[in-house]
Amino acid sequence: MGQHQSYNPKVIAQHYRYRPWLVFWRAFTIIWSFTGFILNLKWDEWLDKVEQNKLKRATQLRQLLTRLGPTFIKVGQALSTRPDLITKDYLDELIKLQDQLPPFNNAIAFGIIETELQRSVTEVFSEISPDPIAAASLGQVYRARLHNGEEVAVKVQRPNLRPVLTLDLYLMRWAAGWLAPWLPLNLGHDLTLIVDEFGTKLFEEIDYLNEGRNAEKFATNFRNDPHVKVPAIYWRFCATRVLTLEWINGFKLTDTKSITAAGLNTDTLIQVGVTAGLQQLLEYGFFHADPHPGNLFALPDGRMAYIDFGMMDQLDELTKETLVDAIVHLVNRDYTDLAADFVKLGFLTPDTDIRPIVPALEAVLGNAIGQSVSSFNFKSITDSFSELMYEYPFRVPAKFALIIRSLVTQEGIALSLNPNFKIVEVAYPYVARRLLTGETPELRRRLLNLLFKDGKFQWQRLEDLIAIARSDENFDLLPTAQLGLQYLLSDEGKFLRQQLVLALTEDDRLHTAEVQRLWDLVKDELKPNRLFNVALEALTELSKERTAAILPTAVLRFQQQN
Repeated sequence: MGQHQSYNPKVIAQHYRYRPWLVFWRAFTIIWSFTGFILNLKWDEWLDKVEQNKLKRATQLRQLLTRLGPTFIKVGQALSTRPDLITKDYLDELIKLQDQLPPFNNAIAFGIIETELQRSVTEVFSEISPDPIAAASLGQVYRARLHNGEEVAVKVQRPNLRPVLTLDLYLMRWAAGWLAPWLPLNLGHDLTLIVDEFGTKLFEEIDYLNEGRNAEKFATNFRNDPHVKVPAIYWRFCATRVLTLEWINGFKLTDTKSITAAGLNTDTLIQVGVTAGLQQLLEYGFFHADPHPGNLFALPDGRMAYIDFGMMDQLDELTKETLVDAIVHLVNRDYTDLAADFVKLGFLTPDTDIRPIVPALEAVLGNAIGQSVSSFNFKSITDSFSELMYEYPFRVPAKFALIIRSLVTQEGIALSLNPNFKIVEVAYPYVARRLLTGETPELRRRLLNLLFKDGKFQWQRLEDLIAIARSDENFDLLPTAQLGLQYLLSDEGKFLRQQLVLALTEDDRLHTAEVQRLWDLVKDELKPNRLFNVALEALTELSKERTAAILPTAVLRFQQQN
């Protein structure tokens, strides 16, 4: 089947229409494997042993998928991110479908390198490890050295991978069309679409040139970040099925012993990981969708390295903004707005009546957040959420299945490094900082939504935000204050000016106590002369008339109060 780079169900269907014997034999193998499994489940029902045997059956399912090969391993991994489709016992077992598989023959691997790069292995590498150092469902990795002495990792794809995947995808698509009407799953939309989405992702993942491009795009996003390392790609030695990249000398993030022995601070590593994860989602919108422990390394100099860019995904501007909204609404416990965010993000269809969902969200998330923001964790939220999934018409859009998996995995890694770690303690300062230094009008508007509730100014929230943002040593309040002042005096800030005057004089009294508290919070950082310069800079950027126009109203209002 020709090297069609992208997934095309029509071309695949045409190809197998003339090769029915291949289709029948593979279909027979798959059906035979699942029949045994389903009979076991039925047997449990007859003997009333469902509860007793459920963990055993989950393990059997995992082994079954592994035996059926790469496509089914990937299906299992995809399902392990779908609490809306799979019960918790099976989820926990499917998460174990990590990519450790027996390696394939070295002679075949070296043959693939030579075919793809069109020169002999010795021409490309001065040395190469006799055996792979890691083997996964789609390929395996060798450690090698180029003739100029540089150390590299060489990733080689499994032989015959494309024909195997296309045949399985063809059968899955056929089965999906046939099964869809009979399935009680709350899929909410066409099953064949799900198969096609999965096929497209899988085909992207087996195109190593695409992975190289992803790595470079990711590296560009983090080019100014001294804490994040992305291996360089050696394009001269790359092809669709062979990828040569810089060798990373580091420790897997799960290898806590070596990390501590190297004198690295685990809390700093966690902070780097979580902040980088949030930047991918909320700033760049281009994120690593498979950050399992094998893909993240701690370097001896304290940096964190990402490897394996096969699974990446892209978020548009609106989704990023809605995510910030959802975080703000979650923290503010505005569950009605949160339900509306879920509609915007595609978890609920636009015609869903969200009224009955609001109290349910409140019950589930209210407990998960706990009394203090610090006891919040994603795992508990996704676990309690999976209960909601069955009762309400939620469906997880494919993008978010990846995001959720990415967040839960990162949190898991963080907890393995420090069991007392709270993801929010890092995430919230980051979001607070993003809001306080909002570079777009949308983000600034979100800050306003956070600070005003039902038209009333929330002094406490501003205090919390500043306190939280300051808990991060790198946060300098002054540039933020300057941005805030400029915003206040601009056209865009007109509404805020009125609101602030109202807030200061609310309930017919001057709110001096709140202002005093805020001042106590920030006065150590804001040395009067620095503050004066900042105010001056902000003011000189605006015309004198505008400033003059603002002052009389404030003065007048103040006189009326007294």
